[in-house]
Amino acid sequence: MLLAAGRGERMRPLTDATPKPLLPVQGRALLDWHMAALQRDGVRHVVVNTAWLGAQIPAHLNATWPQHGMQLQYSHEQDDFGHALETAGGIARALPLLGDAFWLAAGDVFVPDFVFDSAAAQAFAACDDLAHVWLVPNPAHNPGGDFGLAESAPGSGTGRAVNLPPADMARDLRPRFTYSTIALLKAELFAAPWCDIASGNPHGQAVPLAPLLRQAMDAGRCGATLYTGRWTDVGTPQRLEQLNAAPSSL
Repeated sequence: MLLAAGRGERMRPLTDATPKPLLPVQGRALLDWHMAALQRDGVRHVVVNTAWLGAQIPAHLNATWPQHGMQLQYSHEQDDFGHALETAGGIARALPLLGDAFWLAAGDVFVPDFVFDSAAAQAFAACDDLAHVWLVPNPAHNPGGDFGLAESAPGSGTGRAVNLPPADMARDLRPRFTYSTIALLKAELFAAPWCDIASGNPHGQAVPLAPLLRQAMDAGRCGATLYTGRWTDVGTPQRLEQLNAAPSSL
């Protein structure tokens, strides 16, 4: 599932006429970078949620990707409810289109080297975890990070995600990393006892994902991997400008 429903307030005026996931980075829309990686890695079924200027997204993706073997489905939150449903609410709404385990990626991050590894997906589907998140070193705009990582072996870069609440930063000095907005998730995470949204989110509840991930971490059911490749949260016009001034990744 690709998340593409946000308004992109901090990106205005660029997002007044263009959804943030369609803004061009190095000659290609942000969403197209994800689509190219998914196709390369053998993921063929993609669900995209939309809200702000949502009609532009299927018009853009359908013009290219079905011809390359990609099966696209959409969850139109603006059409259904008049607003975006935040991350968990949007996923819950789209669950009827998704499998028991699925990839999640935000449409507004630039991560051209990330591999949507089929072996990782298969291992995740077979284990008891509810989520597996990819973490990145903290960027300048999020110096405090989001979650911790208890490595399975020193220097391995993989292990268990740790819920380190922001309120404990002053006394808990364990390293914190930033959630990359890429994850493997189980549909089970969006049902009781973890989540109280009705199946398919028929009432359009707007719910964030982080509290559900923290519950899974506290229950010991969330893995994590530290990703050190290129990654940018394209959250401001300045970051977009910097990316477009960098050497091309095409």
